[in-house]
Amino acid sequence: MITPLLVTLGLMLGALAMTAADPDEELVRRFKRGDREAFSELVVRYQSRIFTLCLRWLGERQVAEEVSQDVFIALYRALPGFRGESRVSTWIFRVAVNHCKNRRVYLRRRHRDRHEPLEGEERLDAPARQIADDGPGTDQGVHRSEAERILSEALADMEESYRTILILRDIEGMAYDDIARVLDLRKGTVKSRLHRARSQLARVLARSIGKDDVF
Repeated sequence: MITPLLVTLGLMLGALAMTAADPDEELVRRFKRGDREAFSELVVRYQSRIFTLCLRWLGERQVAEEVSQDVFIALYRALPGFRGESRVSTWIFRVAVNHCKNRRVYLRRRHRDRHEPLEGEERLDAPARQIADDGPGTDQGVHRSEAERILSEALADMEESYRTILILRDIEGMAYDDIARVLDLRKGTVKSRLHRARSQLARVLARSIGKDDVF
């Protein structure tokens, strides 16, 4: 038999769960009350993930650092008007994705007159690249660095919507529901787009590495 006490306890536990669902909300409330240290805590909490997102999106460390800084500047300015219509993390990643898109558009425009590869640059139709293998003594860090570079180039060569899905799911490890909120998509759309994105990534990587390479 469910007693009124159990019902009350259930309601209390539900309220606690809702409060705990977004631990960033307290930081936002503190910031709005004038506690600027709260924003510093928010930066510490998200700076690594936002930088990783920017790096995967843009492919260049210096550019990723610049965009990451721009993201947090934008968040600082916009935070007083944040109304809590979405989770704080969802809002932060949405801002970051939009900044990455805008920077990529800017970079495309800046290089729009470049039709031929520069001396030393590889063409898209160049033969598949083999990952160097000097035998058992090869530094694993070199291989990892090469693999990271190949992955970055492959992501850069993908359709924008697919790249975003892959970064958020397979690199950031975000849940489908959170990705859906960040990108304003249905959960089913996120899943189907992720499947297509992984297939496209496999095709892009096939053009970049030899079939016998271990990635």
